[in-house]
Amino acid sequence: MSAQPDHAPVTPYAPAPGAPAELRAQLRADHHAAQWAAALEELRRTFSLAALYEVVQEWQGLIASAPAVDAFVASGYDDSGFIDMAELRGRRR
Repeated sequence: MSAQPDHAPVTPYAPAPGAPAELRAQLRADHHAAQWAAALEELRRTFSLAALYEVVQEWQGLIASAPAVDAFVASGYDDSGFIDMAELRGRRR
């Protein structure tokens, strides 16, 4: 018998070549553009090339979920009983 892993190796995330430019265009077109611009400026100031793929993946998730977050906030639901997602992500690392 050969020792083979019982799971497929995880392929690291790599954005498409045009993903950063496409993401930037989406951020500029979003109605939260001023907030995104401030966050992008902070990111630019503190950015490390080692984290490029992680940053692009995270921001793609943020822009994709923004309409759902806006709808939730506009609905008036109480979110005080929920756990901060940043705290959960920190626990996994």
